[in-house]
Amino acid sequence: MATELSEVTIRTATPRDAAVIAQVHIASWRGAYAGIVPDEYLASLDVDQREELWAKILSGGEGSLWVAEADGRALGFANLGPSRDEDAEDGDLEIYAIYLDPEAWGRGVARDLMRTMLGEVPPGTPVSLWVLADNERAKHFYRRHGFQPDGVERREDIGGKDLTEVRFRRP
Repeated sequence: MATELSEVTIRTATPRDAAVIAQVHIASWRGAYAGIVPDEYLASLDVDQREELWAKILSGGEGSLWVAEADGRALGFANLGPSRDEDAEDGDLEIYAIYLDPEAWGRGVARDLMRTMLGEVPPGTPVSLWVLADNERAKHFYRRHGFQPDGVERREDIGGKDLTEVRFRRP
């Protein structure tokens, strides 16, 4: 990919985007979670399985999903919907996913996706998200967008490794 991207376009995802979302999702996991999630697990991620998952999500219509594109290809995606947290109140929202192809990191694409998502959030609506405790890059990004850890953590087994996730919230 060239150093400079042409204009990034963010649009609502459709079921036709399942394949490119799956590819970005796996590339992002392999880049962001190397050294955090076991290498064997990252290597085992299957694009076809992930495409099936995203096709179901996109066909289900719950929440909102956006794709960021430039230079004729998908660079990232983001997914926002009702909060799944046990302590959530009606109307609270959750960012389920925001992932970029590692080649797009540091180019403002994630910022544009985040701004698009947050632009859809009604004023005063709390938004939460979960991030792996060891993912310093992501935690820094979320702090820059007004999210802060709220003290809630959970344990997640990913690829046979017990990992801590931290909840960030934006009031």
